[in-house]
Amino acid sequence: MNAVLKSLKIGKYTIKYPIFQGGMGVGISWDELAGNVSKEGALGIISAVGTGYYKNMQFVDKILSSKPFEAINFYSKNALNEIVKNARKICGTKPLGVNILYAINDYARVIKDACEAGANMIITGAGLPTNMPEFTKNFPEVALIPIISSAKALKIICKRWSERYKRVPDAVVVEGPLSGGHQGFKYEDCFKEEYQLENIVPQVKEEARAWGDMPIIAAGGIWDYNDITNIMSLGASGVQMGTRFLATKECDAKAYQEILPHIKEEDIELVKSPVGYPARALKMGVLSRIKEGNAPKVQCVSNCVSPCGRGKEAKKVGYCIADSLGKGHLGDLRDGLYFSGANGWRVDKILSVKELIDELTRRNEVIESNIEMEKKLQFS
Repeated sequence: MNAVLKSLKIGKYTIKYPIFQGGMGVGISWDELAGNVSKEGALGIISAVGTGYYKNMQFVDKILSSKPFEAINFYSKNALNEIVKNARKICGTKPLGVNILYAINDYARVIKDACEAGANMIITGAGLPTNMPEFTKNFPEVALIPIISSAKALKIICKRWSERYKRVPDAVVVEGPLSGGHQGFKYEDCFKEEYQLENIVPQVKEEARAWGDMPIIAAGGIWDYNDITNIMSLGASGVQMGTRFLATKECDAKAYQEILPHIKEEDIELVKSPVGYPARALKMGVLSRIKEGNAPKVQCVSNCVSPCGRGKEAKKVGYCIADSLGKGHLGDLRDGLYFSGANGWRVDKILSVKELIDELTRRNEVIESNIEMEKKLQFS
């Protein structure tokens, strides 16, 4: 019989299966994907990035050049409320998370918006959220989960949180350099052995013990049941997976259903990003146009991330990340930006979320084994 993946308690919430679906924006993990993941017993996570884009523009107060104007509209409170409400229609009262990048403009306001919308957990990466608890004082029931890439980062966060707010994280996501999207490492470090997930998880686990031993969620390159159990044997309490959920029928960015089954390993690369971190993406869309020398002109309208400096960094790397991810959400194969983890080439078919959770947890095998055991007991 296969080992059963045990439930995971984070703060006041219990997740049936210790699997987080990574928060992916713009419009990749919104209501349909996150709602169905939570419904099936894992943790669905809504991305707060670009909630005011495209299909949600009806909830935006001001639009300029067919885009949400300024961060107040790009990170639309009304649109986030609608996304969470729709996800709740799918998953009911089961735990639901919201991912909010620390590098965004209006970080404090968006955290409060997510809490008011009904998020049970807030997950934050793309920087060290040393002041994260400051913005959730009125929402003590909301679990706070930073994303880190080293034991040193966890130590800094725990020290500052304990000194300033008399608390530590409810859990922590430790992300290795095989994940899709933005990395917490310098470009060259992404390829070094000492920074690989299996080497940093034990270090983070040791540091966590000094602060109460909060659950550690391992992310980056996790693909199947064996990967899950292997990384948990090194000290992780659960895993976060993004790319596997890209390749589901419920993924909110439907273009991935057509793209992923046809990519090869060499189609995935680390690229420069206006956010200031290297990012892992597919060699297509706007990235191909940059190499051809005919990429769309960068015009900052939404002012989405502070490191970009209102389009200065976007012009340096050749693309606006808000526009490009937004076009990817729409399925624009010419101008869109498409993220993928290092193992995205392993996708051979598109599954439903239920089928994927069944596969990752070997749920059907466990059920069949339990039925067989009950039959044996009945006739013994």
